[in-house]
Amino acid sequence: MLNIIAKLALLLLCLLCLPHVQAATAISSARVWPAQEYTRLTLESPAPVRYNLFSLHNPERLVIDLEDIEVNSALNDLSSKIGNSDPYIKSARVGRFKPAVVRLVLDLKADVKPQLFNLKPVANYGYRMVLDIYPAVPVDPLMTLALKSESKLPEMPAAQEETASTTVLSNAPVATNTPAPSDTPDRHGKFAAPGDETRHARFPLSDFPPQAGERANESLREFHANPPNTAEVPDAEAPLPTAPGASARLDKHAVKGNPEISTRILVIAIDAGHGGEDPGAHGRGGTFEKHVTLAIARKLSELVNDTQGMRGILIRDGDYFIPLGGRVMKARQVHADLFISIHADAFIKPDARGSSVFALSERGATSATARWLAKKENEADLIGGVNIAVKDPYLARTLLDLSQTATINDSLKLAKHMLGELGSINTLHRGFVEQAGFAVLKSPDIPSVLVETAFISNPAEENRLNNEAYQEKLAHAILSGIKRYFARNPALSRPHLAQND
Repeated sequence: MLNIIAKLALLLLCLLCLPHVQAATAISSARVWPAQEYTRLTLESPAPVRYNLFSLHNPERLVIDLEDIEVNSALNDLSSKIGNSDPYIKSARVGRFKPAVVRLVLDLKADVKPQLFNLKPVANYGYRMVLDIYPAVPVDPLMTLALKSESKLPEMPAAQEETASTTVLSNAPVATNTPAPSDTPDRHGKFAAPGDETRHARFPLSDFPPQAGERANESLREFHANPPNTAEVPDAEAPLPTAPGASARLDKHAVKGNPEISTRILVIAIDAGHGGEDPGAHGRGGTFEKHVTLAIARKLSELVNDTQGMRGILIRDGDYFIPLGGRVMKARQVHADLFISIHADAFIKPDARGSSVFALSERGATSATARWLAKKENEADLIGGVNIAVKDPYLARTLLDLSQTATINDSLKLAKHMLGELGSINTLHRGFVEQAGFAVLKSPDIPSVLVETAFISNPAEENRLNNEAYQEKLAHAILSGIKRYFARNPALSRPHLAQND
């Protein structure tokens, strides 16, 4: 009897000493958001994912080892989500590398700087492992502007091949006996190297026209010495000031006695709200705010670019996520004269309707509705997914600059003109401009407004927002508000703060 008890005790002790076996986690969804600025790959799961990231060269690859992950359809289908137009990823391959480790290999088209991080559950999302693939040389908005203005790119030699090397980014301990990364998985977990890949040529900014929005000091001095007479307001359809050498008809009221006002074009930063992992609000018919805002922003950009003396810059020109502060910084990098953020509102009751225009407030919201809306819009970074480990001191200085009284006053003037124009095509939710602490409006030196075009949660307004003709009307109304603002507030009278170039 004692022997039996001793054997049972020994067996129990052995069972207690066995290592804990963790069930493999299943990836519930895999998504890819390609864009010129960066490509984002997201793996969503019911539990956090542990990973090791290897960066390889000659040819360029990213290798991600996923620990305790099932090889399922969501992972296997990832390769089909890589499009030919993706600027950075050529292809994706998945296979079992060794017990309890799945290897994901991304074949690249260029040198990149990856950022890999985990996000906790928020809104309708579970845990997300996010890989952001940035170019080794960041995309400059000014270069993008120059590229769009050129019909032919200059010929440049391809970047030289770099020597092969390996780097590691991990959120889990790296074993010293980990096998050297291989490349192409088969059903047995073995990998073979991919073929060579042609690299993207790099084009220095100096090869392109001067940046839009640059001021001439001499013009500034002359302008302040002889300010224009704005007692009379010109027609909103009058042509606007243009760049040097352009044969534009200048409005006599806006530039009375001041031909130097024609020394530059006016740059309008047009921000389509939400995008990528952040869909924004949605209507009962299944419409996502991010799609509607992008459609209206593109139409507005076309109208602005068709206007003499104006250039429209799309902050987001595709279905991808940009942090709120990043939108502000991009507008400042192109020396924008105005920042217009386009949205489509939602409310818990379907009968809420109408257009609204908001400006920044330093002292709190003007109403409970404005406060609620600002809180909702400011949560975009949580939903879209921001890598909080990356700190940008320049951006921090920009958003913490509270000497914005003059800029906010200009924003209120712009919002008032815009609200009046929107009232001609839609009911106004309120008959006045509201203010709240919207993070996306916190540029210290650019008049900025947020336009809620309509309530996407209202079935009737959702249908109108999906109508291209109505989107065109909204874009025309916004442009008319911009023109009326510039008629009373010539852009050269607004000094810029120092900016990073």
